[in-house]
Amino acid sequence: MNIDSIKNGFVIDHIEAGKGMEVYNLLALDSLDCSVAIIKNATSRKMGKKDIIKIDAKIELDMDILGYVSPTATVDVIEDGKLCEKKKMTLPEKLTNVIFCKNPRCITTTEQELPNIFTLTNRELHEYRCAYCETKASK
Repeated sequence: MNIDSIKNGFVIDHIEAGKGMEVYNLLALDSLDCSVAIIKNATSRKMGKKDIIKIDAKIELDMDILGYVSPTATVDVIEDGKLCEKKKMTLPEKLTNVIFCKNPRCITTTEQELPNIFTLTNRELHEYRCAYCETKASK
């Protein structure tokens, strides 16, 4: 397998195995007009298996989405073909319009213009609850 090196862009590494496509879809990487490589089930000494996404463009990455989907992920920032920064993800305290409330009685069901806001309630269990009705988010 031969994947070109990146001149300017990002390498999203250490994504939990099997979650690469979820990251790809939530970040809307299919709408980009640049090279995007998804490597699934790559061998990892730390994790056993992992997914990797390479993006050959400078774009805005939503770190909250990355932290929510795969808190083990890291983002390598590449400039002029060299690693210039490495960012580690953490679970975000608040998510807006990333996940949606399943409670049919929640105000976000009837008031479509309201943002879907979820707050982190249990870091160990990766548990989020709706800011309006406190319904637990389902993954």
